[in-house]
Amino acid sequence: MSRPLLCLLLALQLAGCATARTLDAGKAGAPLVYSGTRLDLYALQGGCCANDHFGAEAPSYPGLDLPASVLLDTLLLPLSVLTALGVGVQATGGL
Repeated sequence: MSRPLLCLLLALQLAGCATARTLDAGKAGAPLVYSGTRLDLYALQGGCCANDHFGAEAPSYPGLDLPASVLLDTLLLPLSVLTALGVGVQATGGL
């Protein structure tokens, strides 16, 4: 594995994943659809109170986390839409 790729992967791991953080947020009224992506964008725009809006802290490096969050949020889109619509999916938190 090349050294730059290894450094990039390490940086992504240290940054934390916003999507994973919002999956178990458990905050009422938190965004459900594309929640990790929205948390990253909120942090990139200088949002002050991510915990109040999303029920989770923003990652340290939201710019690095954004592509992974977009991918994971897209994969989880059917589940998050069903949850947002109130269909009987047993998902809680920010998902």
